[in-house]
Amino acid sequence: MEATVSFREHGGGVEDHSWVSVAAVSLQSASPWRTFRWYKGQKHYSGTYWSATTRDHVIYESRLELARLLFADFDPSVRGIVAQPFLLTAVVEGKPRKHIPDYFLTAEDGPVVVDVKPRRLLSTPVVAFTFAWTRQVVESHGWRYEVWSEPAETELANVRFLAGFRRDWLFSPELLQETRHAHLGGVTLSEVVRRCPGHAAERVRAAIHHMLWAHELHIDLTRPLRPSTVLGSTT
Repeated sequence: MEATVSFREHGGGVEDHSWVSVAAVSLQSASPWRTFRWYKGQKHYSGTYWSATTRDHVIYESRLELARLLFADFDPSVRGIVAQPFLLTAVVEGKPRKHIPDYFLTAEDGPVVVDVKPRRLLSTPVVAFTFAWTRQVVESHGWRYEVWSEPAETELANVRFLAGFRRDWLFSPELLQETRHAHLGGVTLSEVVRRCPGHAAERVRAAIHHMLWAHELHIDLTRPLRPSTVLGSTT
């Protein structure tokens, strides 16, 4: 299936390429193809999110898109995130079709094109048709295509909470270094403070949450985060 891709440069210009010839590096610095507007009675929740991965703001058009954005930002294999990255155009069943994916991720194992849609809408004919031809086009380039719906509630709650500790400049390098040498593997969150005497309890807990966000420590994200949660070391 022949297809073309159009994307916006940061300077405002538009680039058009055949899909088979476009390079991932060109899309990594693209500006959103479309931006959102706020209006009275709006049924979806739009906004911007400061990403620790990109060190910049990334837009989202719904709470579900924000959830996918949080997971992308939390994923250590993701190196870049672009929202509303490009306009994909193809002739499908004799008619021109157009689609703007929700995210373009630069991951360690290659580019990923992501569409976000509530699970209840995936079987809708127009949605299923659009995602089917989009998948065919994306995968023909050797890239991965992902349709993402609602995640497990507990896992989302944990990632959303840890995202509050993603800004690394807010944490004392000295305290972080001390916690790294505190041998916290197998220690519960409630016991952590005793391993770092001389520091305010809230600062120690915040540092641990930042280290969890940064994957220097890990927990079972499928279970609620509690004082009894056991920390695991990544080393």
